[in-house]
Amino acid sequence: MTDRLIDFYSDTTTRPGRAMREAVLTAEVGDEQRGLDPSTNALQARVAELLGHEAALFLPSGTMCNEIALRVHCTPGDEVICEQTSHIVNFESGGPAALSGVMIRTVEGDRGRFDAAAVAAAIRPPSRYFPASRLLCLEQTANLGGGAVWPLEQMQAVVAAARNAGLAAHMDGARLLNACAATGIAAATYGGLFDSCWIDFSKGLGAPVGAVLAGPATFIEAAWRFKQQWGGALRQSGVLAAMCLYALDHNVDRLAEDNALAAHIGQGIGELPLVAGVLPVDSNIVIFDIAPEGPTAAALAEALAAEGILICEFGERRVRVVTHLDVDGADGDRLVDALSAHLGTPWP
Repeated sequence: MTDRLIDFYSDTTTRPGRAMREAVLTAEVGDEQRGLDPSTNALQARVAELLGHEAALFLPSGTMCNEIALRVHCTPGDEVICEQTSHIVNFESGGPAALSGVMIRTVEGDRGRFDAAAVAAAIRPPSRYFPASRLLCLEQTANLGGGAVWPLEQMQAVVAAARNAGLAAHMDGARLLNACAATGIAAATYGGLFDSCWIDFSKGLGAPVGAVLAGPATFIEAAWRFKQQWGGALRQSGVLAAMCLYALDHNVDRLAEDNALAAHIGQGIGELPLVAGVLPVDSNIVIFDIAPEGPTAAALAEALAAEGILICEFGERRVRVVTHLDVDGADGDRLVDALSAHLGTPWP
């Protein structure tokens, strides 16, 4: 057992370093609800510009960003089109139904991505018998697709198909900046395609709390109402915004290192005899499947945890590994070495 825990479970496990914490000490703060917190206002302005939008709103979590966007764009009884493995469908506790009274119409994609034909096929024709197709949602990067990055042209095509049918479009951009690091495409180029989008600060950017939702000023004004109604309004939120501002200044460019480490780890895992397959590694997520002769994902995770390495069980034989600022190349090599001990020979 190592003295230091090596945590590849998720990029949500990052911890703010000393410099990020010290940024709080000099943060200007005020009453966020009255628009008087300078640090929060600065963060919102920077993210709005970063994502190519007019305004933005600081929120406690990315899930709240998604759920507020659905509530603003839709009315109860409307239908939202999402890929079947999306975060909105799988990890938000039925929020679309509970909070907005909307239906979800899922499409089957390739590693979380789909094409314009799938959008067109999912849109309901006008009828008093059908829910009204109102909103298209997509995820950049696609988590369950192994951090798959949407090609810009494909994203443009699906958004155009939605708009041509009168739908709005929303992007879950939790790991958008990992996609930007992988492609060199500006966040505003992606974000500007959508009526609303957001980025998360508590994943690869390393802040402990927070996400920022962006869109037109009228959209953000409506979003504020639901932030207030759902208990997300804060007071001196500058103590949190200061860490997010630090992340924008110091932790964006280094996301390329996370992507490169994930590619290195994925290559090593792919060479192990008891690995049945590795999804293509586009960004900072590695998802692989264990062959039937190997251990279950739960058994493997338990064995590695005993060695001081954390990974994520993603199914009976599927495992996810995520890179971030708290792990480095030596940790990646140690992970592959540990996996080799369990997946390099037939399981007992």
